[in-house]
Amino acid sequence: MSKTADLQADVAEVLLSEAEIQARVAELGRTISADYAGRELTLVSVLKGSLPFMADLMRAISVPVRIDLMEVSSYGGTATESSGLVRILKDLSASIDGQEVLIVEDIIDTGLTLNYLLRYLRGKNPRSLRICTLLDKPARRLVEIPVDYVGFTIPDRFVIGYGLDYGEVYRNLRFVGVLRPEVYAAAAED
Repeated sequence: MSKTADLQADVAEVLLSEAEIQARVAELGRTISADYAGRELTLVSVLKGSLPFMADLMRAISVPVRIDLMEVSSYGGTATESSGLVRILKDLSASIDGQEVLIVEDIIDTGLTLNYLLRYLRGKNPRSLRICTLLDKPARRLVEIPVDYVGFTIPDRFVIGYGLDYGEVYRNLRFVGVLRPEVYAAAAED
């Protein structure tokens, strides 16, 4: 990871600007509000990366919303590849039995983590269980996942910002950018 204080110096290019993200989140909020009109919706954020997205998305939704948080892990340390082993680090705080549930994800790439999470949450008897992701990276998909709401489909590049990290850094960038490969190559050599 870069030792510089300038996080933006590690960005090779801006893939999605703050304005593009906010416009798309507003569109998603309108669509989700229409789809769930007259019903209460429970948003389940998959920590930590989806937190900024969920915060903006829930403010763009006009139906009553409850929120809950889960933390799952399939990465280790500063890894750029999923290990495939999924662990639940923080479970739901409340029951979703009989609830309309929307999983809010930052990015779906291999689909392994989300596939595990879907099976796990289905066992908690929600009335419905759907998925909303800010970013979809289908080139890396190993498991087919039925994604109901997609913010953006992106190429197979390592992205950071707007909640996405590398080594727990870069989440606070207001845009989604491509991390310069030499940043994570240097960390791999350490």
